[in-house]
Formats: sequence, C-alpha cells, structure tokens
Amino acid sequence: MYIHQLDDWPKFRWDEEKLSAPLAAVRHRQGRLLGRMEALGFRLREEAVLDTLTQDVLKSSEIEGEILDRDQVRSSIARRLGMDIGALTPADRDVEGVVEMMLDATQHHDRPLTEERLFGWHAALFPTGRSGMHRIRVGAWRDDSTGPMQVVSGPVSKERVHFEAPEAGRVGREMTVFLEWFNGPSGIDPVLKAALAHLWFVTIHPFDDGNGRIARAIADMCLARSEGSPSRFYSMSAQIRAERSYYYRILEHTQKGTLDVTAWMGWFLGCLDRAFDGAEATLARVLKKARFWEAHVGESFNDRQQKIINRLLDGFEGKLTSSKWAKLAKCSQDTAYRDIVELVGRGILTKDAAGGRSTNYLLTEPSENPDR
Repeated sequence: MYIHQLDDWPKFRWDEEKLSAPLAAVRHRQGRLLGRMEALGFRLREEAVLDTLTQDVLKSSEIEGEILDRDQVRSSIARRLGMDIGALTPADRDVEGVVEMMLDATQHHDRPLTEERLFGWHAALFPTGRSGMHRIRVGAWRDDSTGPMQVVSGPVSKERVHFEAPEAGRVGREMTVFLEWFNGPSGIDPVLKAALAHLWFVTIHPFDDGNGRIARAIADMCLARSEGSPSRFYSMSAQIRAERSYYYRILEHTQKGTLDVTAWMGWFLGCLDRAFDGAEATLARVLKKARFWEAHVGESFNDRQQKIINRLLDGFEGKLTSSKWAKLAKCSQDTAYRDIVELVGRGILTKDAAGGRSTNYLLTEPSENPDR
C-alpha cells in the first residue's frame, strides 16, 4: 500500500520536536549565507548566481539521466537575466525549456502556482512532445492510456516496481487540493513547506514525464519564498544529485510508509544543510576567479584562451589536455597547442608533473608565479 491509498491521505504529520533543532540550525545558516552573499560586490554576486543556477539546471537533469551542455545552459541563463558574459553559445530547445522553467520558479516565486503555469513548465521541458523516443501528453495531466504510472527499475521481465502513482482519474482532484494548499497559508515554516511540496507533488506524479524536475523546481520556489529573494546561492538539485541513491531510497520508503513523514522532512533539512557546503565552494570559486583576473589585468588573451581559463576557474572536471582544449574551443589541435604553449611560457599554465600518456596542464595559482 502506498501513502496515497491511505484513508487519511493527504493529512501529513511529523514530529515537530524532533525537527525543531535541525530546522533552526538550517534557517540560521541560510540567513548567514545570504548575508555573506549580499555583502559581495554586484559583479561577484552576479557571478555566484549564474554559477549556482547553471549547476541547478545541469544537476536536476542529471538526476533523471539527461546530460545537458554546460555552455548552452550558462549562456541561456545569462541571456535571460541580462548578464554580460561575452560570446553566448546558442542553446538547444530542450536546454532553453529547462532554464525557462527554473527561472520562472525562482525569479517569480511570489506568483501563484496554477495548473496553467505547471502546464507551461511541462511543455517547456518537452518542446517536441516526446520523451526520448516516446510521444507523451504535453501540457496536460497524464491519462494512463499505456497503463498505470509506475516507477520501475531492472531488466525486462525482472522489473522491480518502486512506486505506483494514483490512477489518472484522481489526478485532477489531487492537484486541486495540492495547489490550494500550496498557494494558501499553511502555518508551517517555508523550508518545511518546500520539503512537503516536493514529496506531495512527486507522489501525485501528475505528468507522463518530468515529475522529478518539476517537483524540484517547486521546492526551489518555496525556498526562494523562504528568503524573499530570487537570487540563488545554493543548489538543492546539485546536492540531491550527489546523494541520488539515498534520495530514491528515502523517497520510496516514505511513499510506502505512513503519513508520518518525519524521516523525509529530516532528510530534506540535512540535504539543504549540505547544499550550503556547496555554496561555500561556489563562493570560493567566484573569489578565486576574481583574484585571477585581477592578477592578470591588462594582459592580452584571445577568445579561446579566455574561454578555457574561465572553464578551469569554474571547476573543470578531469584533466586538461591539448585535445580537450581543441574540442572545447572548437579549434584545430595545432591551434590548441599554440594557445597552450603561449600560456605555459607566460607562467599561466603549468605542465602536470604526474605526466602520463597525454600531457596535462594546470592553471597556475597567482601566488605560485614569482613574477606576480
């Protein structure tokens, strides 16, 4: 039996005494983080917001197994927020759709959440009307025409059903109740409301696909409301991605349990606290980036060099080789090698002492360069 089949659904409850201390700690840390970020100069704060939103979009899609192009996501966000980051990378329709949904949820967090708005988000996520190879109902509640909505894993004939959503005939009524609660005064802390909204929405599972991404956008919307600000300095989606296995386990355990959701709420608060650690890392990257360009002010870099250096400063995954440079900069191997040799000669890049089959390059810290 799933929680949506219980007689008292959806009368959720939790142990307030057990959650009071972690909630107070999270709210305190949330306030301190916002204070630190607001104290940054406009340019640094803008860079932190862009970095956070980029991570949020990328990681929310990764949770569902979809890998988006980072440059496209970053360019789409910058263009929509009017940020000047130099040359913009054209974005595919699916990237534009995810960015559009996330920004609408956070930049307009004070607006009511309605059926029409949710349908618009869903249509933006699936601009072709397909999820992979399968055609789906877009901008409308699911109708279960292909069978009950189930979350399954495992090979064919050995599937394991983790969850089965309410039958399609209930979805309209369930969403009406959910939206009335979401838009009305609930009498609970907005951070707890974010946790409950995420669980409640994904349990109804109202769409053919995209329910997880929309649930996380709704939670981000609640968190923006809790701060009274559209600026995002931490990413819940990035942290959920980091602990995806446990996220699915606690979700399944909760959906197969009782309407006492204390464990889920406690996990959500802990995940949010750990997301603040990610914000500290974001702040460190932003400050490091600012220090680098201040140390090299007035020096000449071509567009390719600026792009790759910024990628390294933003937290490049893996090791930088001349072949990766050529791919990222969309240039020939010879051009990439000339770019790299010039920067090595100027002390901006150094060869990785570890060596290996391919030569790797690292960004030189300003303090490591005796001429700086």
